[in-house]
Amino acid sequence: MTLRHGPPRYIRTGEGWLYLTAILDLADRKVVGWALSDTLKAVDTSIAAWQMALKNRPLDGELLFHSDRGVQYACIEFRDQFNDLPVLQSMSRKGNCRGGGPLG
Repeated sequence: MTLRHGPPRYIRTGEGWLYLTAILDLADRKVVGWALSDTLKAVDTSIAAWQMALKNRPLDGELLFHSDRGVQYACIEFRDQFNDLPVLQSMSRKGNCRGGGPLG
C-alpha cells in the first residue's frame, strides 16, 4: 500500500478559514483519512488524518508515505507517528511545487 497526502486545502468560510487535509491510498485512489481544522497545527491536520487512515486501512505490510515538505509533515510530532511501524516517509524535493500529486 502506498499512501500520499494532499497539501492542506484552505477553505474560506463566513467565520474564517478552515483547513482540509486528506490522505489518499494510491492503490485504489480512495481517501482513507482526512481532517478538517481551524488551525494548521500538525495534531489537528496531518496527525489526525494519519490516525484516521490507520483506523480505516490498517497496515498489512510495508508502507510508503509521500508528502511535500510542509511543516505538518516534517515536524517531529508527525514523524513520531511512524515509530515502530513499517513506514518509510518520502518527501518531494525542495522547490517542487507539484508535491501534491493526485490530490494537489
